[in-house]
This record gives sequence, structure tokens and C-alpha cells, in this order.
Amino acid sequence: MFSTLAPILLQATWETLYMVGVSLFLATALGLPLGVLLATSGRGELLEAPLFQKVIGPIVNATRSVPFIILAVAIIPFTRLIVGTSIGTSAAIVPLTVAAIPFIARIIEGAIREVDSGLIEAAQAMGARPLQVVSKVLLPEALPGIIHGLTLTAVTLIGYSAMVGAVGAGGLGDLGIRYGYQRFRPDVMALVVITLIVVVQTVQMLGDRLARKADKRNI
Repeated sequence: MFSTLAPILLQATWETLYMVGVSLFLATALGLPLGVLLATSGRGELLEAPLFQKVIGPIVNATRSVPFIILAVAIIPFTRLIVGTSIGTSAAIVPLTVAAIPFIARIIEGAIREVDSGLIEAAQAMGARPLQVVSKVLLPEALPGIIHGLTLTAVTLIGYSAMVGAVGAGGLGDLGIRYGYQRFRPDVMALVVITLIVVVQTVQMLGDRLARKADKRNI
């Protein structure tokens, strides 16, 4: 049985890693600057822009409040516009990315707000411009927290990728539904669950290791 399922399992695992990896990269590229702005654009803050806070903050909160499976269905027209279809592994990257952007933005914001304000004041006293403070002080100091947050996001996306498998996105979720649930094969379901656990544990272990290396207190 396993020899028959092995190629399918490997393909499904690769599809899951592909969906999660690409969506995490895109969401980080968009969520990182958004998170920095959320953390520094309040009244009297480094990049003061109160209007941005009032407009974008509620939008980020609203997007985070929508259950993922509803979001994935609601933005099907947008998904079709971007990739030409709403079915398949590449199509699943769109809702995964959209769901992860506000999540990452809030994680970045929280990590930056944990940085000691004294470091910001010291940098400004030495003549550092706002963007220099962000790049030279805030992001390096917040890096361990950011890595922990991105690790949590990756684990969450793995769970989301299993959900979109129910609507034809491929990956381990699709394998579990089609070969396990619909064919009444609890052994296949168990194999999918075990694989997901191994993937999550590996991602968590790597994320924790990177966060420890980035933490200056461990140097």
C-alpha cells in the first residue's frame, strides 16, 4: 500500500511546501513594510501618519477576522484575475497570501513595539534619519520576534493549505480528502496527518533555531 501511495504522498507534500513557501515569501514582502508603518505611524511616532493608522488599521483587523475558507471563496474572482483559474496549487497561493499579509503585519508591528524606546532615542540623538532608525535599529532588534512570528505564520499556512485542498488546490489536504475520506481509507488519512505533523515540527524547529541565532542576548 505504502509503495503505491509513496509517489502521490511525495507529490502532495511538495505541493504543500510550494504553496506555503511562495505565499509566505509574498506575504512577508508585502506585510513587512505594512507592519513597520503600523508600528511607527501613530501620532508622535517615528513615521507619523495618523490617517494611515485610522484607515489601514481597521482594514487589517477586518481581513484577519474573516475565516480563511470564506476568504478563499470570496476572492475567487480576484484569484482568477491573477492566475487565470481558481483551481490548483498556484491558484491557492493567492488566498493564502491575502490571508497571511495582515497576520504578518500585526506580528511585525508587535515585534517592533517591543524594542526599547531608548534605542530609538539614542539613534535619533546621533542624527539617524527615520528610515535609518527602522533599518539599523528597529528591524535588527526585533528580528528574533519577527522570526518567531513568521514561523507561526508558516505553521498556520500549512493548516490553511490543507483546507484549500478541499476545494481542489492539491497538496496534502487534497490527498487526505480524495484518497482518504472519499474512499473510506482511514490509513491514508492517518498517513497524511503524520506527514503534516512532521512538516510542522520541522518548520517549528528550524524557526526556533534561526530565532536563537538572531537573538543578540545569546551571543
